[in-house]
Amino acid sequence: MKYRIKDLNLAEQGKKKIDWAQVHMPVLSNLKKKLKDDSPLNGVKIAGCLHVTKETGVLIRTLCDLGADLAWCGCNPLSTQDDVAAALVNEGISIFASRGVSNEQYYDDIHSTMSIRPNITIDDGADLTVEMHNSSGNLSEVYGGTEETTTGVIRLRAMEKNGKLKYPIMAVNDAETKHDFDNVYGTGQSALDGIIRATNILISGKNVVVSGYGHVGKGVARRAAGLGANVIITEIDPIAALKAKLDGYSVLPMASAAMTGDLFITTTGCKDVIREEHFLQMKNGSILANAGHFNVEISIDALKSNSILVKQVNENTTEYKLKKGTNLYLIAEGRLVNLVAAEGHPSEVMDMSFANQLLSSIKLVQSKGSLSPAVYEIERSQDQEIARAKLESMDINIDILTEEQNTYLTGFSEGT
Repeated sequence: MKYRIKDLNLAEQGKKKIDWAQVHMPVLSNLKKKLKDDSPLNGVKIAGCLHVTKETGVLIRTLCDLGADLAWCGCNPLSTQDDVAAALVNEGISIFASRGVSNEQYYDDIHSTMSIRPNITIDDGADLTVEMHNSSGNLSEVYGGTEETTTGVIRLRAMEKNGKLKYPIMAVNDAETKHDFDNVYGTGQSALDGIIRATNILISGKNVVVSGYGHVGKGVARRAAGLGANVIITEIDPIAALKAKLDGYSVLPMASAAMTGDLFITTTGCKDVIREEHFLQMKNGSILANAGHFNVEISIDALKSNSILVKQVNENTTEYKLKKGTNLYLIAEGRLVNLVAAEGHPSEVMDMSFANQLLSSIKLVQSKGSLSPAVYEIERSQDQEIARAKLESMDINIDILTEEQNTYLTGFSEGT
């Protein structure tokens, strides 16, 4: 077994974390019990590129228990939990990940993971999928892949549109039981958690500027407002901006928001959302954080070029003293604040996201050779199965249609 991690001696601590997460991920655990006798992934080689956290550890254990052979790497240079990586290696998994890797080491780890010659790729941000396509290897053994996040789905749809996609992808991010929960409730809570851990600031009374009002932006805005913040939304989409206004938030262009904001959180998936002209307008002491997948939303190069002093305040906060005399503070080097400065999403919400990863992987095995290279939506029936299982784990019952109601909803004969 090959691996590259920081320290195998951290394994016991990491095991305790994974065990804790497993207790709080009942949907994934119940799916494993239901499917284990059939071993639906028996002999299937899976390469994963996804944040190495305790929740991912539960997914990895589940895939292995259902018969898969795995190799795994991190999908962000700063998101790996080194103790979890050690625990997984101690359980016999090929893990190539550690916190704080260089860009070169990051891609070396991806290529080490690819060496398993996978049948399925599980990706978060599409770096693994893109590298698979850029490699000189034969992709005929690949049944398909899955994609966990909005940014990755956007990249893969662009590949499909340009005729570059060579194997089918299940857009796990677009499942309702993923984006309506993971993105909204998961990122909403964990992004604020990361910011508070890194700064210990009081959110109440602050002007919090949230860039983007998609699923993540909505979740972040809601949590910030719940903590007493005055929330300002910046948007490029008029429909999203209108939703934000009717949800009770102020809506401004970034040029205006920059002058009043105390805390800025980007959630767009686009580059240079906060850039030089905005930094120069910000108040002294303004704090910058990113909740999007890549570290491109805050223009760090422009921040550096306008600074006369850069100083590390603590492990996850950097002070930039601008030439004009104001100090700005960047959290987590502009990377995913919830995974760098905190522990990522709560296990309970990742339970549904990773249940989608599991069922989508099994579907790819069952459909091998029959799907053309395209990005596929998650079937409604899978979403409903996962939501129903989550409700059951919470001891919640819901109504079901009577035969007469079902006939009414599926027919057209009854009118006024």
